[in-house]
Amino acid sequence: MLRLTYLCLFSFLILFACGENVRMTAGTTAVNMDIVPDEMQKIYEEIKTPYKYGIVLEPSEGKMLDNPNVFRYGDAWYMMYIVFDNMGYETWLAKSADLLHWKTLGPVLLRGAEGMWDCAQADGGPSLMDMQWNGSNTLSKVDGKYWMTYIGGAKTGYETDPLAIGIATAIDPSVARLWTREGSRPVLAPWDKSTRWFENVTLFKSFVVTDEACRLGRKYVMYYNAKTGEQPGQAQRWLESIGMAVSDDMRVWERYGSEPVILDREGVNEAAISADPMVRKIGDKWVMFYFGYLWGRFKTHAGDTFAVSRDLVHWTKWKGEPLVFPSVSWDCVHAHKPWVIKHQGVVYHFYCAVGERGRVLALATSKDLR
Repeated sequence: MLRLTYLCLFSFLILFACGENVRMTAGTTAVNMDIVPDEMQKIYEEIKTPYKYGIVLEPSEGKMLDNPNVFRYGDAWYMMYIVFDNMGYETWLAKSADLLHWKTLGPVLLRGAEGMWDCAQADGGPSLMDMQWNGSNTLSKVDGKYWMTYIGGAKTGYETDPLAIGIATAIDPSVARLWTREGSRPVLAPWDKSTRWFENVTLFKSFVVTDEACRLGRKYVMYYNAKTGEQPGQAQRWLESIGMAVSDDMRVWERYGSEPVILDREGVNEAAISADPMVRKIGDKWVMFYFGYLWGRFKTHAGDTFAVSRDLVHWTKWKGEPLVFPSVSWDCVHAHKPWVIKHQGVVYHFYCAVGERGRVLALATSKDLR
């Protein structure tokens, strides 16, 4: 009997250490998770970036750039970004001393070997960034290594279906040296048996959050946008939304919940895109930056917006002005795919700009740095 008592007590402590994750499951309604308008406005005032500094990286002739991912390492800043060469994606690295002027270092993830699942696409970004707003903006290690999640695929072209999510690691993220793929298969794919209705065509960009409190029963939480061409009982439409997965070790991932956590559309038969999540923690709230397209203010041009959560599952979406939106010649088509940090009192909002200069990487800030 005494042994049983100790066993029950031990089990209780494990659950408590994981942030009472039993109560924090998808669909929880016991606690009001909505963020009230005053709270949303306060977050907006903190993260808004009305000043467009300009283009920070441009591609060589015949190529396009995409997906800026900025982090701190040592005494410098680094940016992982995507180069598209009309065949597929590859991941490159650049370096900066001031977040404004960037020097290209070289590739860190090339397309996989012939016959591999990722032989045509390798679009990566760093994982395990310091979540705290205005924090160190550095990356953490697991098992002595730095981690990247990446989009991979076996078909050439721009965002050619199907795409899946893979994992790669490195000892030093600050050098232009190829990262090592973890395993020979994707960790999440649209053809998995566990695939949900909203992710049965392609999986896109992912972002991993470290949650020391294990609110969802796991230490690592991944957000990613996914595409479906069909919603149950409705006409076929292009729909991208943001879903979740969780992991104990960064290698094995389990889908979380049955529905997307971010889904924006004007009608059940309308196409819509909500994509490229990037998460920071401001005070006691989680803030997800993402871009919208084909709905609302973003009906004809993609732009960046955000949502706020108390528990990583229930998200209240911002209904006000976009954080960045097309307004100048070099981003007159799209201003989207956010990566947002705060450093020394200034908010830096990196994004992919599409306009008269092609597809380039640009920056907007909370203070005028021009």
